[in-house]
Amino acid sequence: MAVRIKHAGRYREIAMALARHGFGYMVEEMGLFQLLSLPRKWLMRETPESKTLGERIRLVLEDLGPAFIKLGQLASTRTDLLPEPIIRELVKLQDQVPPFSAEIARGILEQELDTSLENIMTRFDDVPLAAASIGQVHLGKLHSGELVAIKIQRPGVNRIIRRDLDILRELTAMAVKRWAWVERYQLSQMVEELGRSLIQELDYNHEARNTEKISLQFEQDPHIHIPKIYWDHTSSRVLTMEFLDGTHLGNREELLRHGYNLKDLAQRLVNSMLHQIFIEGFFHADPHPGNLLVLKNGSLAYLDFGMTGRLSEEMKNHLASLIIALMRKNTDAMVRAIERLGLVEPDTDMNALRADLDKMREDYSDVPFSQVSIGNALNDLFGAAQRHRIGLPSDVLLLGKSLLTLEGVIEHLDPDLSILALAEPFGSKLLKERFSGRRIRGKLLGGATELVETLMELPGQARHLASIISKGKLKLEVTVPELEMLLRRLDQISNRLSFSIVLLAFCIIMVGLIIGSSLNHQATMLWNVPAIEIGFVVALLMVAFLLYSIFKSGRF
Repeated sequence: MAVRIKHAGRYREIAMALARHGFGYMVEEMGLFQLLSLPRKWLMRETPESKTLGERIRLVLEDLGPAFIKLGQLASTRTDLLPEPIIRELVKLQDQVPPFSAEIARGILEQELDTSLENIMTRFDDVPLAAASIGQVHLGKLHSGELVAIKIQRPGVNRIIRRDLDILRELTAMAVKRWAWVERYQLSQMVEELGRSLIQELDYNHEARNTEKISLQFEQDPHIHIPKIYWDHTSSRVLTMEFLDGTHLGNREELLRHGYNLKDLAQRLVNSMLHQIFIEGFFHADPHPGNLLVLKNGSLAYLDFGMTGRLSEEMKNHLASLIIALMRKNTDAMVRAIERLGLVEPDTDMNALRADLDKMREDYSDVPFSQVSIGNALNDLFGAAQRHRIGLPSDVLLLGKSLLTLEGVIEHLDPDLSILALAEPFGSKLLKERFSGRRIRGKLLGGATELVETLMELPGQARHLASIISKGKLKLEVTVPELEMLLRRLDQISNRLSFSIVLLAFCIIMVGLIIGSSLNHQATMLWNVPAIEIGFVVALLMVAFLLYSIFKSGRF
């Protein structure tokens, strides 16, 4: 509630945007109507019949600015959760806003680099090359004569994004209590992931490090160019990099006019992306045409490394296994690869997952190999995994979206090119390396070393444990979901054991009385009461009750 009062003005803007695009009922159901004293007529607006649900969601997000736009872009990667028509609209989200003034840009630049603009460069173009919600790019020229692109963060955007992230978390928490679909579509997890991603994106040092990391991957490849970073002129809010002049890869007519071979460009782009994914395990996660340039010498350049994905060695191997299984249409191998890639819940029905994948395999059986979309196929597989409660790492899901984006670019350059066909050699190479003698020897040696170290540590750990026990400091914590039921069951068992012990003791006394009676050759009478006869009846009743309770429990 404190957050809502603190940001009441922003909540009002959100409520207005929702009502404007036909979501007034959500404003009322979430309680914002009463909280913000909104006019009732806002909520009575009719849903625009000319626009689909996906279009209206996109328009709301665009109205609300950078944090919401980024949330939509993140959601567009979740083809495993959201319907295809909504995904189709979310990928259209535009991050274009009017630029801020050149005076403000110069002021931020000088403040961040702690010197005057004249000391840094001889030229600074006031009109930006591009403007987005987080920052804008200006062209400049250093004293050394090098042309540079300077990305300058929009003033106040850090505060705005952090405020909107707080609001998004609050709204999501409110929505979870009211609608089951919010949890089903994992909106809370998306908002948390968005928060981590945006906080990193607000620090341009992070993007600069990503750029250099991918630059090292192509040091020996003259056909791939990554812009140079000028660290002396870079900070958390200013990023200065080499200016690259070329033709965007989406401009097919311009590429043809310059005489570039589109098939060669398409193959070079795919091979460079597959190299990043399968060999390096660190990849550019947003390869859309605006981030890809063909330079005058014919080399291919990547731009904007704010969004990247990372795959561990194990994830790369499992992904390779998945692609090989997909190519061979082997359902069992696909299931094994998905199991290893994700986190399997205890109640996951693997047979149901196998049945889903069998059906998917049949759907692809009539499609020519060259026409299979690796992006669609992987996203279908990931969607099946999510439906069966297998949690997949966010970087793996990001990879599916990146491959879909890549296929969209390739389709305009060379429609006949199959990314799946080009991916197969990379996957095969990974699998061969995985089972190579060198790799197996390394794993065996590593395992043996770890075992020896563990054994050497055992005496010390045993002494430490003994010391803890001797001081009475050993604590045992047990967490059981149905603890109350367990305790009740233990109580029943202990009662039954106590009853059995009492019965045994009673029988022993009775046997003693019988033996004493036999030795004395006379009936045993206690206070003129026939003890043996009565004891026999009591014992018989106790045995009968014990048997009855055991049979009743169903655990005889």
